[in-house]
Amino acid sequence: MTAPRAVPVDPARVTALIVGVERYEAGPAWDLPGPARDAVAFWRLLRAAGVPEERLRLHLAPLPPYVPGVPYAAADHATLRRVLVRDLPQERGEVLWVWWGGHGVLDRAGQLRLFCADAGTDDKLAIGLDSALERYAGDAVPGFAEQLWVVDACETFEEALAFREPLPPDGLPVGRRNLTHRQSVLRAAGRGRAAANDPARGTGLFSEIVLALLADRAALLPAPPDAEELFPAVKTRIAALRDAGATLQYPEIRLQSPDRTEILAPAPPAPAAVAVRAPSPLNRAVAALVAYPLMHDPGERQTVVAALDPRVTATLPRHSKTRTDVAGILNRLARDRSGALWDLYDAVLALDDDPERAAELEAALREFTDAKTPSSDQK
Repeated sequence: MTAPRAVPVDPARVTALIVGVERYEAGPAWDLPGPARDAVAFWRLLRAAGVPEERLRLHLAPLPPYVPGVPYAAADHATLRRVLVRDLPQERGEVLWVWWGGHGVLDRAGQLRLFCADAGTDDKLAIGLDSALERYAGDAVPGFAEQLWVVDACETFEEALAFREPLPPDGLPVGRRNLTHRQSVLRAAGRGRAAANDPARGTGLFSEIVLALLADRAALLPAPPDAEELFPAVKTRIAALRDAGATLQYPEIRLQSPDRTEILAPAPPAPAAVAVRAPSPLNRAVAALVAYPLMHDPGERQTVVAALDPRVTATLPRHSKTRTDVAGILNRLARDRSGALWDLYDAVLALDDDPERAAELEAALREFTDAKTPSSDQK
């Protein structure tokens, strides 16, 4: 699809749109440390590969302090829409890279919306990824026959976030479809899932993995790597993080070219003869809790426990291993009928109110609570 070339790509024919949104008009509850740092790291990779600075469009909304020292433009909706609709198509380059990190949501039509810096609670301004891909796959964009899009954003279901109002329609104009573009799209989260972010280190887990893999292939840049060769390495590393309880995401790759349109499976299918058991309510609740970086720090985990009712915590089984400790806490709190599980929920959100993680934790605790509540036909 986009295999490494024998003849290097002319860096002057490469363009990149690089977006990292950490701060939103919605306020501190939406703060997301990491995307700006990751965006700058990607910018540096392409600069080191010889791409002229004027062909690297860096749009950030960083949280203070912003220290990398690279000049950037705004990441508001009007600016990014203008770049996508007017500015980029005029460059007529050969290769287009798009890197986007920030909050996202899967709307009720199944389209991924990427929130802009001026998204507020009353007007959630966003760019539709699917709409942008459609525009860049037709004659509205004469150049950029080869494109690689890397998107590190949550794909939590819109309804799971309990927005007061549904997201408004906001598509980009598209032209006539043609068969001249090749698009490879790497998406971090997977349908209905959150993309994990490490606020302490200021990076997205998916972004960190992709950046490391691109750095390993720096000799081939700025030509896009073979996406089908890159994706298995991404998938393997994310799977290791899932096994460690650090994330719930399943990255996805979509390939579209004149002779092919395919979405590669995010995980290998189970053998046909083997029934795949869905995660138990306990496993889901444990995974939702350990998705919070704070739960991996014994001190912060103890801060959460200390916020609970001492009558309950006095008999909590504790363990040095994160998952064992979390499982013991959940099982003990589930036996208490005074709402101790929801006290746990409140204590966690007091330290980390990320909306995507909160939505999954709430859903997981409800399922766990229901499973622990005897039905009417039980003794």
